[in-house]
Amino acid sequence: MMEVDPMGLVPLPSTSSSDDQAMPIDPSPSQLDTTALVPFVRVSTDKLTASYTGSGTGDFDVGGVRADRPVPGGRMAYYFEMLVKNSGEKGCVAIGFGHENYNLRRQPGWDIDSCGYHGDDGCLFTAEGGYGKPFGPTFSTGDTVGAGINYASKEFFFTKNGKLVGNVRLDIKGPLYPLVALHSPNEEIYVNFGQQPLLFSFEAFMLEERLKQQALIQKSSLPPNACHRIIRSYLLHYGYQDTVDAFEKESEICCQPNTVEDEQDGYALNHRKILREHIKKGEIGLVFDKLREWYPQVVENETSAVCFLLHSQKFIGYVRAGELIEAVDYARIELAKFLKINFFADLLEDIFGLLAYTDPTTSCTWYQLGMCHPEFVADAVNVMVLSTNPNLKNPKNCAASRLEKLLRQVTVCSSENGDRAVFDLHPELWNGSKI
Repeated sequence: MMEVDPMGLVPLPSTSSSDDQAMPIDPSPSQLDTTALVPFVRVSTDKLTASYTGSGTGDFDVGGVRADRPVPGGRMAYYFEMLVKNSGEKGCVAIGFGHENYNLRRQPGWDIDSCGYHGDDGCLFTAEGGYGKPFGPTFSTGDTVGAGINYASKEFFFTKNGKLVGNVRLDIKGPLYPLVALHSPNEEIYVNFGQQPLLFSFEAFMLEERLKQQALIQKSSLPPNACHRIIRSYLLHYGYQDTVDAFEKESEICCQPNTVEDEQDGYALNHRKILREHIKKGEIGLVFDKLREWYPQVVENETSAVCFLLHSQKFIGYVRAGELIEAVDYARIELAKFLKINFFADLLEDIFGLLAYTDPTTSCTWYQLGMCHPEFVADAVNVMVLSTNPNLKNPKNCAASRLEKLLRQVTVCSSENGDRAVFDLHPELWNGSKI
């Protein structure tokens, strides 16, 4: 079942299940990419072991290999490890990150949009002047080194033998791929993308970072009366005038409109209140009368989404009351015009199917008709009325309240920084349990 966006007839995914709202997790790298190998490296059949086959005499004789997938988003951090099975003649083994088109005949960190921790000198290369900076200890045969990205702090970090070596903040454009590189005879490495237990306690690292981020959130300051103003703007946006008055009286805080947003939220407040009350009472005829009188442009198109919702609400009201003859007559007059529009065809099929049931609430499609719930219809009408505000630069900006925009922005920012666990509505609203 698709919901209807009253601002543009855009189908939206159903939000009836909490699982539907789970943030998708991108697939992680699982092996080395053998489709773009350079001449100086060989990857074994396990696609995790790489060995150097060149002479190592030239700067462009590097044998670099990237992972099969970029570093995944939607999490706090990412990390992988490399076991140096043989450091070869010079120990020019490196680990790091680079973009998809990074030149694999160059060590990670030698060119832009890359970084690398190098075993022969322990330096960190970040494409700054072509020189490495002292960073940590060297590593060679038998050592396990790791590389990670901490999205929350926007830092790259590296480990050796299970211990953190250090981190560095870099502005490197993504998406980034894990990189390993070899540059002298007999070098051989094995990459662990998580198929084996990691030597570094990455889970403990993740937990510590989450706690740090949550502590920062708790310490963040808010402007005076910020929560009051946000709640008030939400109530104004949806036309709950009586609730606004009671809220301000009870809280003993009176916020006079003093911004453009306040004026937009309060636009046509009394009209929107009246329309919402009529819709909740099932007085759809009065709603159409008021809209034609006050905001004729809202119902000018008789086959618009908002008209469909209102007529469907009226039809369902007849069915719920057992007035089936009236329901059929109303459908022939008002809903038949929507049958020729593909967008509404499936919705009408579900709605008309209610006629087959003595008790429509037992219909297998009843749960899908939440879009015809009075509150949903009232919200759609409310948005359309707000969009008629002549002072509104972009009508689509009124589709959601400032509270909803704020929650979406925080959620998106959290996911882009790494881990939705830093900001997750479920534990805040439902005591840690999913609905």
